[in-house]
Formats: sequence, structure tokens, C-alpha cells
Amino acid sequence: MADKRIWNFNPGPATMPVAVLEKAKNEMLDYAGTGMSVMELSHRSKAYEAIQNSARALLAELLGIPANYKVLFLQGGASFQFAMIPMNLLPAGKSADYILSGYWAQKAYKEAKTLGTVRVAGTTESVNFNRIPDANELQLDANAAYAHLTSNNTIFGTQWKSFPKTGSVPLIGDMSSDILSRKFDVSQFGMIYAGAQKNLGPAGVVVVIMREDLIAAGRADIPAIMKYSTHAENDSLYNTPPSYTIYLVKLVLEWVKGLGGLAAVEKRNEEKGKLLYGTIDGQGGFYKGTADAKSRSLMNVTFRLPSEELETKFISEAQAAGFAGLKGHRSVGGIRVSMYNAFEPEGIKALTDFMKEFAKKNG
Repeated sequence: MADKRIWNFNPGPATMPVAVLEKAKNEMLDYAGTGMSVMELSHRSKAYEAIQNSARALLAELLGIPANYKVLFLQGGASFQFAMIPMNLLPAGKSADYILSGYWAQKAYKEAKTLGTVRVAGTTESVNFNRIPDANELQLDANAAYAHLTSNNTIFGTQWKSFPKTGSVPLIGDMSSDILSRKFDVSQFGMIYAGAQKNLGPAGVVVVIMREDLIAAGRADIPAIMKYSTHAENDSLYNTPPSYTIYLVKLVLEWVKGLGGLAAVEKRNEEKGKLLYGTIDGQGGFYKGTADAKSRSLMNVTFRLPSEELETKFISEAQAAGFAGLKGHRSVGGIRVSMYNAFEPEGIKALTDFMKEFAKKNG
């Protein structure tokens, strides 16, 4: 680790690859001989056009995005998509299905309710979202305009291991917190969207991967800037894009490719999860995971200690030892370990050593 860097477990904005930060630092004042920083480049310039095209091509390569999909770089984060999706894809007389597996899925559902007819096609709220709904619990409408899910739940520490089959109904996935973390079939989705600030880069851009027929089917009676078709037709340049953030996304994608792509990243994430969950389960009940074992996330790991007083002590001593951002979300408490792609395995090893020693002293 670079001097003075700590182990950053914040859930988002989250840790970035040090190699990416170093490269950005080196290119800060003069990008590719332009004599300007990327943040000073015109978004209409050839230099910026090359950055955006490279980011799009890298994402398509890493995820295996089919040719009939568009990649858009938009603003407003994933939360803006909660409104933009139903505005475009939920016409009068139709309804949309929402699968509720946590806080952000609920927010997407509540926003869509203000714009059209939506229904809950499955939920685990009765068990405080400690697991992903089973396939036999889903009640999907074969005539729905679309079905929406959140692939990873940052607050409750759960993650979809496989995705539901929705037939001809387009499946839409909010993958803000686990995109690029594993291999999956993009063609199973009509649309994927992801805020950048966890696995893709810094906050400021949301990536939308959308099938062309869905873009074309979007409503025409909404403001131009709200239409996916507007952004697709203008190559994500209808208005000034968050150009520096997109540049950093490009660098992160280069870093992922350099690691060996999604297969290598998935193996790395599985190894981190095995080490951390093994430590939680191996301390005689001192640590208790909050997520059902079959739904455990490899991005956000949540657990409790025997008392809130011990949790406060754990967080304080961890902070002093160089581990930041371990406090659970205010709505659920406890401990949360966010270990996105950029989080180095050495940090998980250091944390688990601390956890074992803490349990030994306080158990």
C-alpha cells in the first residue's frame, strides 16, 4: 500500500485501485500530450472521444455485451434511473414487476409507483431481507412491461446467485454494487444499470447497458433529456458528460482487464469471501452473520457481535488499527465489510487477523 493509505471498507464511494489513482495522478496536468487535464478537455474533442469509446469497448469486452445493446454514460446515479426507467418503459395500461430484496429495491419500487402501475412480484421483507427470494416465491406477470431486481444488497449483505427467468418480459437489473465482480449472461437482461462508485470508478456517472429494441420502444411524450433514445442517438453527448469520471472508469476497466478479466476477478472475490466468512463462522458464535448462508454477498458482508457495546468497541479499535468504514448502515446497525473488486486480499487477511484477536480478548 502507498504511504498513509488505510484499509477503506466504505460502501460507496468506495476504495479505488491504487494503480488507477497513480496513473490518474501522473496524467493529471497533461493527458496524452494535449497539455491539458482530462477534466479540461472539450467533450467534443478527438482526445475525449477516444476515452469514451475505449471505456465502452472495454466494458463490452469484459462483460461480453451482445452487439444489439447500447452502452450509455449518464448522470444522476442509479437513483435517477429509478424514475427514468418507468418514464420510458411503463406505458399507460401496463404494469411492471418489482422484486424487493432490500432497501434500494424498495426505493426503486416506490419511485416507480409515482409514475405508473407496479406490483410486488416477490419480497423477503418479512425476514428483514436476510435472503434473496426463492424462485418458487416469485409471482411474475407474463404481461408485465418489465421485471426489476437489485442484484446485490449493500445494506443487508445478500446477493443473487442466479437470476430469474422472465421469458419475453424484459429483466432490468440494478447492478450498482456488484457489476464486474463475476461472470454472467448479459443477454438475460433487457437492461442493466450501475452507479460507478463501488466497482466501476468514482461517483458521478451511471452506466446503462440496454437492448436496442427497448430503447426504440421508449415513450415519446417525455422530455428529451429523459429519453434513452436521446442519449443513444447522441452517443451519450446530448449534454456535457461527467468526462473525468468516465476517464477514471476507463482506467478501472483497464485494471480489471490487466488482472485477467472477470474470471480472475471472480476467483479473487471468492477467495476474499471464503476467508472472511470462514473467520465469522469459526469464532464459536462470537460473530454472527446476518445473511442466510445461501444468499451471502461477496461484495458486502454483514455481521453482529454479542452486544452493541462490543460493536462500538470493535469499530473504534478497528479504526485505530487502520480499518475504516466498518460501521453497519444506520437502519440495521452491526458491522459491514464492503470489499468490492478494488479491495486487496491483503486487507481482508489483515482484518480477519484483527477479528480473531478481538474475539479472543473479548469473547
